[in-house]
Amino acid sequence: MASHPPLSSAIRQFDSVQALVDFVGQPAIVSDTVAVDQETIDRFGQVTRDNQWIHVDPARAQAESPYGRTIAHGFLVLSLLTYWQASCVAFPGAAMVLNYGFDKIRFTAPVPSGARVSARFALAEVKEIRPGEARCTWSITVEVEVEGAQRPSVHADWLIMVRYEGAEPA
Repeated sequence: MASHPPLSSAIRQFDSVQALVDFVGQPAIVSDTVAVDQETIDRFGQVTRDNQWIHVDPARAQAESPYGRTIAHGFLVLSLLTYWQASCVAFPGAAMVLNYGFDKIRFTAPVPSGARVSARFALAEVKEIRPGEARCTWSITVEVEVEGAQRPSVHADWLIMVRYEGAEPA
């Protein structure tokens, strides 16, 4: 899987809960772009034991798939979220940043082998749990950068927990 230079040279820094609160409703942050090639799809299929032909058999996919080629596993695309977030968002001063789960995930369009994909992170909500600790809901759209793509491939509401240094113990 090849990665490419970030679309934006600046990584958005959130050094406090207040910085997160202030960013709610602002325009989305765009991640780095990643090419999802067949080798990456094949390796993901091997690791997860999901070797369905639509992902790992290019000849059969070309002949039988409505997409005319193999497509990435939805969970492969979803697993790139942590990389994409790290390419455009940072939390200086955070003691920890944890994946808290998802409220919603929808796979709305395929990611064809060879597609270049990126993500847009829009901060939808911040709930301060205790001073210095917040739960954030990122509204995420993964965009497929291929000619003819009509819509994003994934919509997800991703929850993360951020605890800054000096936060009260849980």
